[in-house]
Amino acid sequence: MPSVTDVLSRKSGVIVGDDVLNLFKYAQEKKFAIPAINVTSSSTVVAALEAARDAKSPIILQMSQGGSAYFAGKGVSNTDQKASIAGAIAGAHYIRAIAPTYGIPVVLHTDHCAKKLLQWMDGMIDEDEKYFKEHGEPLFSSHMLDLSEEPKEENIAIVKKYFERVAPMKQWLEMEIGITGGEEDGVDNTGVDNSALYTQPEDIYDVYSALSSVAPYFSIAAAFGNVHGVYKPGNVKLQPALLGKHQAYTKETISSKTDTPIFLVFHGGSGSSKEEFLTAINFGVVKVNLDTDLQYAYLTGIRDYVLKKKDYIMAQVGNPDGEDKPNKKYFDPRVWVREGEKTMSERVKVALEDFQAAGSV
Repeated sequence: MPSVTDVLSRKSGVIVGDDVLNLFKYAQEKKFAIPAINVTSSSTVVAALEAARDAKSPIILQMSQGGSAYFAGKGVSNTDQKASIAGAIAGAHYIRAIAPTYGIPVVLHTDHCAKKLLQWMDGMIDEDEKYFKEHGEPLFSSHMLDLSEEPKEENIAIVKKYFERVAPMKQWLEMEIGITGGEEDGVDNTGVDNSALYTQPEDIYDVYSALSSVAPYFSIAAAFGNVHGVYKPGNVKLQPALLGKHQAYTKETISSKTDTPIFLVFHGGSGSSKEEFLTAINFGVVKVNLDTDLQYAYLTGIRDYVLKKKDYIMAQVGNPDGEDKPNKKYFDPRVWVREGEKTMSERVKVALEDFQAAGSV
């Protein structure tokens, strides 16, 4: 039976370089996308890995600037992005160490780096280059630059400069053009003009032209009405069919033999319909970001446990079964944190099915 591992030199654990490229090519060919899960702790990492293992699917684990700082510890100062850099590096080493245990390919990625956060990116790439000298590959599989708030020419110029730096390591780079609405990690786009939420085909080609002259290891997050967070139905006007126009324009311009010459990314996936996901995947989307839905899913397991066991966690000793009965087995963090992992993992499995990635390994 065909498997994505047929095109990968490394069958499990964190993959890099041509393996990432071949994974995304395979995803486009087989019409599936890989969910990118925002992780903030070892607990959220294993919840995502467990889901991917059980669903027999590759997975993308990504850390945002705020999530990276949380990995380092909220009590650590983030002056000069030191906590975010240290947390991202620590998280990367943890993921690299544990991922092979789950037997599936993992892309180790970082999320949304705005212009004001470039110091964070610089620190991570410094570590990538150090790791590359020792191991022949970067620490992270890929990074994401989000300069969509900047003028197009500046956005592309800065992204290209970084791409020229990381391309010799065959490190993947994702960029964003056109704005994802809503708010995430301190970047607030809730008030932007709606027209900014829809990227034009010419803009996508300009990015493709600039980056393809350097290396093939890149993807584009094109805006088609995407918004971070979850909103009531009808409040967000997604137009995934626009992605087909982007592909068609670039295909014609470069005389491509394939209908999907660009690797596209779907941002703000929480709360979107399965139909919207499948339309986007059909037009070459290989990665879908999920965060808000999974944050809530993680909460539900812990919330329901606390509500159900309330009378057993109000004191170390004493519960409805007796005044002298110990409650350690109820308040042990390994018990209630695990409940959050289980509900998050189940929600990741739903995404793997919806994006048609389940069963691809």
